[in-house]
Formats: sequence, structure tokens, C-alpha cells
Amino acid sequence: MSIIDVELIQESKNRYLTYALSVVNGRTLPDIRDGLKPVQRRILYAMSHNLHLTPEKTHRKSAAVIGEVLARYHPHGDVACYEAMARMAQDFNFRYPLVDGQGNFGSIDGDNPAAYRYTEARLKPIALEVIGDITEETVPERDNFDQTTKEPVVFPSRIPNLLLNGCMGIAVGLATSCPPHNLSEVIKALLLYIEDPELGLKKLLSIIKGPDFPTGCSILNTKEELVKIYSSGKGAIRMRSDYQIEDLGRGKKAVIVTSIPYTVDKSILVEKIADLIATRKVPQFVDIRDESTKDIRIVLELAPEADAEKAMAFLFKNTPLQLNFNVNLTALIPTANPLTGRPVTVGLLHILKEFINFRVIVTRNKLLFEKQKLDERIHLLVGLVRVLDALDEALKIVRKSTGRADAAEALQKRFKLTEKQSYFVVDMHIYQLSQTSITEILAELKAKQNRVHEIEKILKNERELKKLIAQDLTRINESYGDARRSKLVHEFEEVEIVADDFVQHEDVYVLVTKDGWIKRIRQNNDPQSARLREGDSLFFTAPASTKDSLIIFSSLGCLYSIKVNELVSTTGFGEPVQKMFKFADGETIVQAGIMTKDELQAIESQQEILLWTKKGLGFRVNKSILSDTKRTGKKLIKLTDKDKLGGVLEINPEKKFFFLLSQAGYALLFAKNEVPILSGVAKGVILQRMPDEDKLIGVLGVDKKELITIELEKGLNQTSVQEFGICSLTIATRSRRGEKIIKKGFVKRIRNQEISKK
Repeated sequence: MSIIDVELIQESKNRYLTYALSVVNGRTLPDIRDGLKPVQRRILYAMSHNLHLTPEKTHRKSAAVIGEVLARYHPHGDVACYEAMARMAQDFNFRYPLVDGQGNFGSIDGDNPAAYRYTEARLKPIALEVIGDITEETVPERDNFDQTTKEPVVFPSRIPNLLLNGCMGIAVGLATSCPPHNLSEVIKALLLYIEDPELGLKKLLSIIKGPDFPTGCSILNTKEELVKIYSSGKGAIRMRSDYQIEDLGRGKKAVIVTSIPYTVDKSILVEKIADLIATRKVPQFVDIRDESTKDIRIVLELAPEADAEKAMAFLFKNTPLQLNFNVNLTALIPTANPLTGRPVTVGLLHILKEFINFRVIVTRNKLLFEKQKLDERIHLLVGLVRVLDALDEALKIVRKSTGRADAAEALQKRFKLTEKQSYFVVDMHIYQLSQTSITEILAELKAKQNRVHEIEKILKNERELKKLIAQDLTRINESYGDARRSKLVHEFEEVEIVADDFVQHEDVYVLVTKDGWIKRIRQNNDPQSARLREGDSLFFTAPASTKDSLIIFSSLGCLYSIKVNELVSTTGFGEPVQKMFKFADGETIVQAGIMTKDELQAIESQQEILLWTKKGLGFRVNKSILSDTKRTGKKLIKLTDKDKLGGVLEINPEKKFFFLLSQAGYALLFAKNEVPILSGVAKGVILQRMPDEDKLIGVLGVDKKELITIELEKGLNQTSVQEFGICSLTIATRSRRGEKIIKKGFVKRIRNQEISKK
């Protein structure tokens, strides 16, 4: 055993590259010439070459097909191989299915095919156009995985299958996603390209109008977008379901969805829409029924006076009724090595060019193969004519011979034949010799010589070769061409969605508990008697409409917002705030409030709020920050180590002072204009100086003559309330410790007295 020293990094790179190239060429990417992945090609080859499952033959068990493919050509998983075969039989996945399946081969509702022991298959007629003249040495072959047989590197396909049926696959560092197209359009474009190879992309796109998905649907792309996609090979095709309004009688109307985007699971789509209807997210609809048979028919029953256009605009935005197909035209193109391809992202012109060049090569190889066979037959016929001119003499020579080899040698010398010619004559039966007409032989000889001359003439002229290609394409178009299923909509107008149009008005109470559980209940219920978790208590409750917003300020200085209609409506505990928002560990609710849409829109530039922290820092900020809130949260203040947001005060412009009180009972009164107005996420300034053992409990906007209600903690579960007159305090400046006004106990909370009397 020898040991070789290598660099681990370099060896890893080499091995991974080898693996990547193997996956790219042997598993996942289609060949630009026949549009097939290796597993698809091997399935079709096994069905045609080994099992002879041509369209006129009876179906055969899929298990036989899969067994043949795995045993001879594709040593991988049987499940993946069967899935590939089933996909080629599904008319909702392949625009032009290549396999004729019998039995359960799955459905557009996401149903899986039955096991391969239950289903049967054979080839579709169009599959023979993909397989092409495989027996006429038109394409190169290679050894199979165990070198016991041969398989084609590519099929001599007569149709550009990559465009017709599309392809999707993910390789190592590469992916492909080619949409299907209409056969008639593609062939017309090819015929035009054959006539004028300098044709521009825009002219071609006047024929190939865009993808043509097997499930129909509308394509919402401008002409400029399509030009960009088909020139670069990348881009997004916007697919949208088709629908119509139908009168159901008795004053009822419904939206009938007649097509869905490509690759969408219909059952999941219906379930998603049903969930939106059940949760009243789209109140314009009251019911959904799937009445699909062979054709798509999803019935969405409209509520009275409902705006169908707005409702569908909401569904297009929030369900797979509208979806993007991300185009990535990556395929293997031929290289100098006929056994491997090179992955390249191509445009439409490149695909058509490669296909025509490939068909020229295939047609030339087919003619050369035919010429070779004709030359062999002509050679034999020439020898036969010489013998038939002296048939009696030839028969005497054969009778006198001692055997087959002796007779052939004698004929060869007498009539100056080649070895092949002499054995051809000897191997003929006597009755064939006696009944063969020299006239027939001469006619056959002349016909074949004329055909050879014709082939030689075609081979010397590429235009003649392309005429043959055009004839094939025209025949295929006449046999398999059909109308488009997908409509192209180049100009469309998006319906503006107003969120409140999709919220059903309901008067409720919003409840937020101390432990962070949130819910809503109907207003005919008493919030004080609402069900809470053991040891929990109400932190915030307020009447609201389902069209209002709940805003929450957290201890980490973040602002969160959620529509009231999105809160769970329940008589149970509700949902924890950590589930509704992205709360960090230890983050808690500091303050909550309800804001209507009108209030958010009516915020004026001079309206302000004060943000303050437990360590006595804070700043003023414009109240408009409340109108730009999200469920994901928005950072309002930059906190120092171990500091937390203490609260948010809406500043009353009529109040000239801020009153601050710490837990230890230190009070500070100063003019509110001492606090700066800042923008963005800021640390703020010192409002009241706090030693480490103390913390700020509350901030109020006050007048000099105002009374304050102070709630105190005096012991275990013992509290007391006292009043304090602001007039006894000296007006100071911010950033001071303040005057001690509470001699015993700790401050729990403070509030303006007039608020407490409401």
C-alpha cells in the first residue's frame, strides 16, 4: 500500500468539483437539444428500446418500466424514478405529456400517484417525436453504468422539448426553471428562424407570445419585461388565475375561478381561501366550493353588495391565486466531448439556434446512415444482375461445388464478384433466383442509385437539409398543434387594496394581562370578569373596534402594533405576547393603548410624546412615530446597560411642567422645554438623576397648582394612596436628584388626579 501526501483543501475542492459535475451532467440539468434530464431520457429509452411500449401496443405495469430503467440505465432510487415517469404522464405538469398512463397518476389536488405495482404505462405518440430516429446512428452512445449495454447521450428529438414542456431542477450551485410553451407558436418561430437566421428577438416574440402553462391562467407581463426575460434567460413571469362573475339566482352571485397558476396545489389553495373566509379576513366572500371536474371550477360565493374586484385583488395578494414563475433558462449545451455538456444560462434565440444546429447534425447523420445502407444494397444488386445474366451457368457452378464457401469462391472468380456479393447470391433460395425478374432488380437498382444521388446533393447543400427539418416541423405542427391555454395580458391595472375594506366592524374589548397574554372579547361581556391564568391580572383593557390598532411599548424600548381584528377572539386565556410579536428574552409590556385609523391619520406635526427610562433618561419625539408601526417591532430608544423603558407620556401642550417621582420618593419639577426633541433612535438626556438603588416610577405633565395622586407600597400586599400638591415644589432644572416628598414606603405609581376622577 502506498501513501500519497496531498493538501486537504485542494483534494476537497477536486472531489467536490467532480461530484458537482457528475450531478450537473448525470442528474439534474436538461440537455438543450432534447430538453430531457438523464432519468427522463432513460425512462423513455427503456420503454421504447427494451420494452417496445409504443402507442399502438397495450399498456404495461409501471413496475416493469421502473425495474428495466434501474437495472440497465439509472442505478438510483425507485421512488424518484417513478415520480419522474409519473410527472411525464401528468397533463397538469407537462404541457405535452410523453407517457400515456393508465390508473392513478396523481392529480392537481396534490394526490400522489398510486404505487407502481398498480399503474400501467406506454408511450404517447408525441414521445416518438422526441425519441426520433434513434436506431439510425443519428446521435452518439455511451456505456451504461456497469458497461453491459449502451444508452444514447441525447435523443435526436424532432421537437424542441425544452421549450414545449419546460424543466425544473436544482444541481450543485446551479438550478434551472424553464416554463412550458405552445407547440404551434414554437414551431412557427423555428420555421421563421430557418428562413432568416438573423431574425431579432422582438420578431420572434411576436410569434412566441410567452409561456403557455398547462393549467391555463393569465400572464401579467409587459412586452418589455418578456423581451428582457427571453434575452437574459432570467426573470419572473407573473401568473394570475382567471375568473368570471356568475349569477347563482335568488339574488346571489359568485366568483368562478376557471384556472390556477402552474405548479399550484389546488386543494391547498382552496384550503387557504377557506381559512381566510372562516376567519373573516375577506368578508366579501361567505363560502367556497370546489366544483372542479376535468376543468377548474372554484366557486366563491359573494356577500350581498360585495365588491368582487376588491375581494379578488385581496386574494391575489394573499393566496397562490397569483404567483411568480421564476425563469432560469440554464441547460447543458454540447461541447467538443460528445459525452458531456456544459451548463449555460441561455436566451430564446440561443435555444432555437442550438436546436436547429442539432437537427442539421441529426438529419445529416440520418442521411449518411441511409446512404450507407443504400450503398450496401446497390453493391449486392450489381452482383446479382451479373449472375442473373447467366443464371443457368451460375446454377451449374453451385451444383458442382462442395459447399457454401466453395460455391461462393467459384462464383466470385467466374463473375468477378466481391465476397459479399458472392455469398449474397449463394444464400438465396433457388426459387428466389428463378422467380426474380431482372427488370425488377434493375428498377430497384436504379431507384436506389437515384436516391443516393439525391442524398449526396442534399448533403452538399445546408439549405436542403433545413428544408427537410422544416418539413418535419410542419408535419408535427399539423399533428400536435393546439391553441394557447394561457392568456397574455400586457396592460393591466392593479386594484388598490384598502385594508379596512377587509375587516368586518365589531365592537370589542381588548385585554392585556400583566403576564403578557392578549385577547379580545365582545363588548357585551365584562372585561373585569374575563378568564385569566392563575396568578395573572389585568394590565390594560379598553373598548375598541376591530378596525382599530393595539399599540404596545416594551421594556426594551420597542414599539409594536397589531390590528385588533388580528387578536384572538376567545373566552380562554388568549395568546402570549411572545407568540404574536418577536419579543426578546426578558422583554415585557410596559404600556399599551388603542388608536383608531382616524387618530393615526390626524396626528399633527406639533404633537409630541415623552419617552423615559427607569434610570431617569428620556427625550421628546414627534408623535408621528406611532403611525409607522409594524407587527415586527420598531426600536424607539437606545438603552444603556440594565436600563429599561419606564413609560411613554403623551404631552399635553397646555401643561408647562414635567413632574417626576422616583421609587424612593424623590420628586422633581421642571419646565418641559428643557427636554430636547430628538429624531431617530437616541439615548436621550438625563431627566432625573438616579442612584443605582433607585428608579424612576412615573412622569406627568402638570400645572403648578395641580394635585397628584400617589399610590404607595408600605409592606407585603399593603398599599395606600395620598394626594400631593405640586405648588409645594420648587421649580428646578432637569438632571437633579429632586426633593424627597415621601418619608415612608415606596412609590408604586402616580397619576394626575383629574384622570382618576373620570
